[in-house]
Amino acid sequence: MAVIYADLILKGMKSIKDVPLMIREDVKKVLVSLGYPELAEEK
Repeated sequence: MAVIYADLILKGMKSIKDVPLMIREDVKKVLVSLGYPELAEEK
């Protein structure tokens, strides 16, 4: 599920704030591992 949310964030369809709190940290890890740490930041 984290990979799906990360993909949606990369496509601009969601932001990290749209991710449920239960998996938000996992999604952040996926984004960082893909080379997009800036998308994992909550602004």
